[in-house]
Amino acid sequence: MNSAARDLVKILRSLRAETERTQSEPHMALGSEQGALLGLLTWFARPDFVLEIGAFTGWSTLEIAAALPPGSRFVTIDVSEEVTEIARRHAEAAGLADRVDFRAGAATAVIEELEGPFDLVFIDAAKRDYLELYEAVIPKLGERGVIVADDTLLDRDGNVAIAQFNQHIAADDRVREVTLPIGGGMTLICRQGGIRP
Repeated sequence: MNSAARDLVKILRSLRAETERTQSEPHMALGSEQGALLGLLTWFARPDFVLEIGAFTGWSTLEIAAALPPGSRFVTIDVSEEVTEIARRHAEAAGLADRVDFRAGAATAVIEELEGPFDLVFIDAAKRDYLELYEAVIPKLGERGVIVADDTLLDRDGNVAIAQFNQHIAADDRVREVTLPIGGGMTLICRQGGIRP
């Protein structure tokens, strides 16, 4: 492990500790396996434009930012100013803040302002909003773009919004999808033409 990777691990540990100390629902933070997957996907995809919806305290933000190629654009959105500031502070400590455009506010309003195309989209917001967010980003998804939706196996626990989202994706002939049993489930979605059937 090189020094930059060691520094990032140290900062992620600090972020985890602060999240557990300051947040009433620290379990909302991304798990380390999910974060590692996001980092790998970012590294493989070499995206020009990444959009993150629901950053919370910023674990996923750091993983994505650390893997971005030079010149990439990265917009991350969370509804809470408080957690956005925590994410920003840790990105600064990691030397990654210049790679991230932090936005606090309503995701749909921010998405409407952005031109795209998005090469990578990570959705980890309020589960009741997943369908609306998906429909907001899909018209702006690049030809080879990928949407990663978190916690998509929660339908097994009776989460109605996630069940509706999963049913919608499965029936949407614009896209192909696969769900990985990591954490609460992560679904990768791409345009139907993005991968040959």
